[in-house]
Amino acid sequence: MPLSKEVRRVVTTVNAEGKAVVLFDSDNPNKKVREGRGTVSRLLWVTNETPADIAGPKDRGSHYEGVAPPRNGSVFRMVDIPPITKEVEALPVNYHHSMHGDSTPKRHMPPRHPLMHATRTIDYAIIMAGEIDMLLDDEEIHLKAGDVLIQQGTNHAWVNRGTEPCRIAFVLIDAQEP
Repeated sequence: MPLSKEVRRVVTTVNAEGKAVVLFDSDNPNKKVREGRGTVSRLLWVTNETPADIAGPKDRGSHYEGVAPPRNGSVFRMVDIPPITKEVEALPVNYHHSMHGDSTPKRHMPPRHPLMHATRTIDYAIIMAGEIDMLLDDEEIHLKAGDVLIQQGTNHAWVNRGTEPCRIAFVLIDAQEP
């Protein structure tokens, strides 16, 4: 089943009179397509601290570049992962792993796949549509729509060996070094 092109994002807040109101209700404007891979990442919301600042009309999903959340913060995004290509499989084995800087846990195994990486986070992932394989250091797990994953700072790669994109909702929360 093909994925819808856009994701509707509804954000509520409390206005100056103390009433619950809708702040945003539209297709999510914060979208990035990874060149050469076709992966579409839709940043929905970011917090910079815990407890989170939830006041005001700011679009907290509009200006964040990292994969991992800010220190003591969180990131909520929806990612559409297309079927893997031979070109992606041929990338250097440390391709994705090298992109995460200080958010990579100090202990990690060398990557075994170009898309393998780790972040110092607890991740909640919900497979919304499609199927995908998650590669770990020495094993892999097949996930399908409706499955839920809780990941605690592990090396992993998302590899879609199917014929349709896989949509995953992710919440990443900054964590202590494992």
